[in-house]
Amino acid sequence: MSGDLVPSWFVFAVVAAYGLVFGSFLNVVIYRVPRELSILRPRSHCPGCGALVCWFDNIPVLSFLALRGRCRQCGVAISPRYPLVELAAAGLLVAVVARFALTRPALAAGVLALLLLPLGLIDLEHKLLPDVLTLPGLAVGLALTAWGGLVPLRDAAIGAALGAAVPWAVMLVYKAIRGVEGMGLGDVKLLAMIGAFLGWRGVLLTLLLGAGSGAVLGVALIATGRGGRDTELPFGTFLAAGALVSLFWGDALTALLGWRMP
Repeated sequence: MSGDLVPSWFVFAVVAAYGLVFGSFLNVVIYRVPRELSILRPRSHCPGCGALVCWFDNIPVLSFLALRGRCRQCGVAISPRYPLVELAAAGLLVAVVARFALTRPALAAGVLALLLLPLGLIDLEHKLLPDVLTLPGLAVGLALTAWGGLVPLRDAAIGAALGAAVPWAVMLVYKAIRGVEGMGLGDVKLLAMIGAFLGWRGVLLTLLLGAGSGAVLGVALIATGRGGRDTELPFGTFLAAGALVSLFWGDALTALLGWRMP
């Protein structure tokens, strides 16, 4: 994968290190974007006392462990989400390189994974899929595909169009039948973005996996009395998870479903 001169373990270690750094930045995105705050200013600070975080307290994972999950100044607890997101980003990038090697498709896969991680978590917490992530993600997905991404450009264009059209149609039909919206426009834009990276097969598989897992959870909530037919679920979170499954195992799953591959 990495050639004769550079051992694979070293490549994975470097990729993981970059993933931790990207994950640290994604934590900023996850916290600030849904609150409409700048991701650049001010510098990272404690939400409890407002003290600026020193550079040595901002090292991914290690600083959290060294501080025992608390602010150095006021002692307020730091959410474990921060190191978990950093580790998740590192793990996703390592998985991308293991699956696609150091190639152009790997670049597209890595960008998609690092977009899906914050989108899924933001929707889980805020029931929101920010345009500032999905719309640029759509454009970047098409650009990377044109440069040599995961699918042919025609498949990506069809996937983006289909990703927007299918949930839009479902949303209109659901509203006509029940008088309320079953999903938001954020889901439409998210699926269009996913289609730009994964093509029409990937976006249909994502929709199938996301809708299926969401339905299972909805039925479970109703059966246990913890929810009802009108309980709002973060559909974008299920779509993000479904897209990651499609990214890594889409070929096997589409073959299992009998969808003809190019």
